[in-house]
Amino acid sequence: NATHEVINVTLHTTLAATTKLVVPTPAKPILPVQTGVQAQQEEQSSGMTIFFSLLVVAICIILVHLLIKYRLHFLPESVAVVSLGILMGAFIKIIEAQKLANWKEEEMFRPNMFFLLLLPPIIFESGYSLHKGNFFQNIGSITLFSVFGTAISAFIVGGGIYFLGQADVIYKLNMTDSFAFGSLISAVDPVATIAIFNALNVDPVLNMLVFGESILNDAVSIVLTNTAEGLTRENMSDVSGWQTFLQALGYFLKMFFGSAALGTLTGLISALISFFNFGDTHHIDLRKTPSLEFGMMIIFAYLPYGLAEGISLSGIMAILFSGIVMSHYTHHNLSPVTQILMQQTLRTVAFMCETCVFAFLGLSIFSFPHKFEMSFVIWCIVLVLFGRAVNIFPLSYLLNFFRDHKITPKMMFIMWFSGLRGAIPYALSLHLGLEPIEKRQLIGTTTIIIVLFTILLLGGGTMPLIRLIDIEDSKARKRNKKDINLSKTEKMGNTIESEHLSELTEEEYEAQYIKRQDLKGFMWFDAKYLNPFFTRRLTQEDLHHGRIQMKTLTNKWYEEVRQGPSGSEDDEQELL
Repeated sequence: NATHEVINVTLHTTLAATTKLVVPTPAKPILPVQTGVQAQQEEQSSGMTIFFSLLVVAICIILVHLLIKYRLHFLPESVAVVSLGILMGAFIKIIEAQKLANWKEEEMFRPNMFFLLLLPPIIFESGYSLHKGNFFQNIGSITLFSVFGTAISAFIVGGGIYFLGQADVIYKLNMTDSFAFGSLISAVDPVATIAIFNALNVDPVLNMLVFGESILNDAVSIVLTNTAEGLTRENMSDVSGWQTFLQALGYFLKMFFGSAALGTLTGLISALISFFNFGDTHHIDLRKTPSLEFGMMIIFAYLPYGLAEGISLSGIMAILFSGIVMSHYTHHNLSPVTQILMQQTLRTVAFMCETCVFAFLGLSIFSFPHKFEMSFVIWCIVLVLFGRAVNIFPLSYLLNFFRDHKITPKMMFIMWFSGLRGAIPYALSLHLGLEPIEKRQLIGTTTIIIVLFTILLLGGGTMPLIRLIDIEDSKARKRNKKDINLSKTEKMGNTIESEHLSELTEEEYEAQYIKRQDLKGFMWFDAKYLNPFFTRRLTQEDLHHGRIQMKTLTNKWYEEVRQGPSGSEDDEQELL
């Protein structure tokens, strides 16, 4: 007994000393799991939200179909969908006023749904459908506009709001809240402008500069907003301004480069997997089963987003770079059937997600609790336009010292004018956890007004402006206005990009890329080393197998059509 008492005393003393030296790691909190009646209510609420969202998208699809059917090509689809959302919001408001139904919870836009479900397909499809030649030839200019230009715009808007608030000219916001608003409102979304560019056949370099900047700009804006939110959550009262700036810069660089590296690495891994995905005895050949190959590519499409968010990086930045890399390398290793499936599926899903967001943007006019201040709105619009100008014009003049294809003053003006705001600023404004509640309502209301102002006014004035300053292509200038088609959906359904269906043999690739003398910089390095390493040049046997696969599927589809109940010899002859 005495021996046991001595051992117990020794153990207690040792444990006490160890407890003082080693602080135990706090357990990871487990989210509460709802059960019983509470779980059923949550399921019913989520089910009604899903039903309402799908119903809104279905109505918008019918609207887009009517635009195409009656050839209302002069109206961009984004403008039409936002207008329909406004009408639907007014109709629901009247129903609720008459106490016939209560859809307040369903019609409210949930930011988590946007960032987890709607935004990733939109961003990935944007990166996957890039015209890679023009993009990589202008990668330096696009990066400068999207990274440094977006930061300049965010600092100008945020700093202007802060100092105007300190002067009691507008509603007063602190520095971090002002910078957060400046960051989120700097995300451009020139959907209507790109449709007009494609319809008028403007300079492809201008088209790529605006489109490429908007893609990278979205991710940069989200990272900047997250940086400002991170500073807001931390106690920065005892930290100097210089230390705050360095901390914010370090956080931004970690998020930007870490997420980009993660997305690039994921894309390259998918390229290597698809590279070895051929019919050798030592490898698994998924090309013979396109459904499995397509499923694998869909997994890699969403994989970087989940991983990046799980390790506190930017999922949007990761999925964007993953889409660009997979489009450039992985796509050309896939079977022809999977290539078509990837291209059409991504476009369809992205269209539905974009349509849903624009519709809820219109609905928010009546569903969102607003706080409107005229002076705040006017000064924010002025600062947004001024920040865009400081972004575009000085950087364009700087880039012209290093570019062979110069950015003309007309192109600069169009780039400034095409700085439309869209879904991402709206969702980010709802995602900000600002206190008090009136501050969140003020920023949300101002963001909605700026988005509608840029989409309806600037987006609607782009075509007359392009015609006025005579920047469109000479062939497009000869066409009638009736021939101009701003329907993104109709063009998306009628064409399949040949660049995304190219399968080059070793000899064809060498003739088209390796021996070209005009390739410079990254384009030369990519054609010489990266592309041959990550993409497999097809043999004649591979091409023959791909043609047989496509022919087999076509014949199978034709047989099913022939066996249909409404088939006739006349219909069959017409089909042939």
